Amino acid sequence: MPPRLLIPIVAFALGLLGAGLAQAELSQQGNLRISFSGGFTPHSLPREEPAPITVHVRGAISTTDGSHPPAVRRIEIAINRNGQLTTAGLPSCTSARLQSTSSEEAIKRCGPSLVGRGSFGADVQFPGSAPVPASGRMLAFYGSRQSQPALLLHLYAATPVRTTFVLPLKISRQAKGQFGTLLSARIPTLAGGLGSVTEIDLTVGRTYNFRGQRRSFISASCAAPSGFGVGIFPLARGTFSFADGRSLKTTLARACRVR
Repeated sequence: MPPRLLIPIVAFALGLLGAGLAQAELSQQGNLRISFSGGFTPHSLPREEPAPITVHVRGAISTTDGSHPPAVRRIEIAINRNGQLTTAGLPSCTSARLQSTSSEEAIKRCGPSLVGRGSFGADVQFPGSAPVPASGRMLAFYGSRQSQPALLLHLYAATPVRTTFVLPLKISRQAKGQFGTLLSARIPTLAGGLGSVTEIDLTVGRTYNFRGQRRSFISASCAAPSGFGVGIFPLARGTFSFADGRSLKTTLARACRVR
């Protein structure tokens, strides 16, 4: 590759490394808009062997005219094939154990299965009134859903009313393509159909010991081309489907450094 082309490519990659979560991808259809951002740490990874990482994703839903956004009915987050999930020896929780619990009680019941923390926001709009905002804590536990591995998201809000919502994200493997792991879920009706989740902010990462070895819930390598110390790749792809039939999709491109 000619040096005059290599310099801007490397500069762009280093810019991605430095920007981290500041970069968000936007997708819009009509008045409906999605902002999807994310990243991982550390940025420096081995070229061949996977190493422990922590992943952060954030999705925000809004409208350009300020109207109440339609409810999300399905969400899919696909993770790059160079990342992998390890669950051998990790204690498993169930949705039933998390129902009707506060964040503190959920940790008491399923603390050994905890793999992530975050927050969420939602709007509830009753007929003839302005949307009422709600927000709260979100915890992520490793568990199962219909005998399949899952990421159990525990959402708890204390205002305007105390509410607990458990959302199982099914974990499935993709045999082909850039993305090797898919997290997917159908979103049940929130607040009798009047509520809409507007924001999710989640950090996932966990190391643990099993059979004398240190393991990581999420690991990754930096598959940079031979001779290069920096690689640019699609980290994740988010697909959001809404109650009014619209669907928005966006992909995050990020960079890693070979160590």
